[in-house]
Amino acid sequence: MKAMILAAGRGSRMGDVTKITPKPLVLYKDKPLIEHNIIRLRDAGICEIVVNVSWLGSAIIEYLGDGSSLGVNISYLDEGQNMLGTGGGIKNALNLLGDDPFWLVNADVYNNYSFNNSFSLEPSSLGHLILVNNPDHHPKGDFSLKGGTVEHNFVNNDYTFSGISVLSPAIFKNIDETIFPLEPILFALASQSSLTGEYHGGVWHDVGTQERLSDLRKSLP
Repeated sequence: MKAMILAAGRGSRMGDVTKITPKPLVLYKDKPLIEHNIIRLRDAGICEIVVNVSWLGSAIIEYLGDGSSLGVNISYLDEGQNMLGTGGGIKNALNLLGDDPFWLVNADVYNNYSFNNSFSLEPSSLGHLILVNNPDHHPKGDFSLKGGTVEHNFVNNDYTFSGISVLSPAIFKNIDETIFPLEPILFALASQSSLTGEYHGGVWHDVGTQERLSDLRKSLP
């Protein structure tokens, strides 16, 4: 399987930290957040990785290079100043990802989820979401699970989307827009019972702000 790491965000909620350093290169345990994810993918045998970049993207490309130092092969898509959004970034990468389902990972998520290089979507599913307990900053969650099928409502949900998933390229092939977010697409697919999911109860931190980065460093010294 291939993987895509979303690394094109502006990181504005990190304040001064990301004025000179892109959020995927923020350090934890002497390694950038994105490198932790690459290592976990590699250790699962997933070595073909696509990374989209934008804000300070050249720094990410310079640090990771072609990925050979980490035992992977990295292809880049630089969105420049015209960020395509999470959904648009994926659509833009389909020619590199191919026709088979691929892993999708947010660069700024620190986790110990066990990736699987031979994961297969169920015949009726267009995606598989990894869900976690609702964190304090997102108490209403995103989705619920019923017998392995992902559901969504607009009031309260049992779980939060971790930023880790397996998606079918078919999701994006009939979308005409070039700039769009992923979240509404996942909500629509959930309403059609077209997503499966699983609960991850292990380590997971969405490092979206300086406070959450500090919490991560305190909780996992």
